[in-house]
Amino acid sequence: MFTTILMFILSYLSGSLVPGFWVGKIFYHKDIRDEGSGNIGTTNSFRVLGIRAGITVLALDMLKGTAAGLLPLLFHSSINPMLVGIGAILGHTFSIWIGFKGGKAVATSAGVLLAYNPIFFIIIISIFVILLSISSMVSLSSMISFSCAVLISLYYHDWILTIVATILTIFVFYRHRTNISRIRNGTESTIPFGWYYNHKKSAH
Repeated sequence: MFTTILMFILSYLSGSLVPGFWVGKIFYHKDIRDEGSGNIGTTNSFRVLGIRAGITVLALDMLKGTAAGLLPLLFHSSINPMLVGIGAILGHTFSIWIGFKGGKAVATSAGVLLAYNPIFFIIIISIFVILLSISSMVSLSSMISFSCAVLISLYYHDWILTIVATILTIFVFYRHRTNISRIRNGTESTIPFGWYYNHKKSAH
């Protein structure tokens, strides 16, 4: 029991690290909470700080989840890595370092999935990249990809994977509720590549 609690605490602390906030503050002298969407995650880092910073934040946010998912291996524990990884997802969303606020945990969730099932991770990431190249919207691509993850998880007959994927999908939709409104209104922010972005650009 002590080991399980310790792993969950370490998972939360790993997830609560805020690379988007720190990269912006240290290297760009910007608080990304005050610019763009105000989110500390990957998408707003790309939008406010640029491609190099965005890629760095993406990698670090994913690494938080992967590190958390590997804790059972480190502690020689039989507990499912997906369950330990929930701590990192909660840490990213409710970070102790910035007043228990945070991002939407898409990249961190992907990192946990990478630690648990790399092949499944590659499938979902491939779906995400295809959707993003069409829609130019990280929010829409994330929500559809997580929904696909629930369906594809059924193939593995892994009830923990399916349950956690379902919970995360509901969580991601909840965290993106303002994005859903903007998508419906046609005002959702896009990234500067992809079919939809180029279509909009050529129409002006």
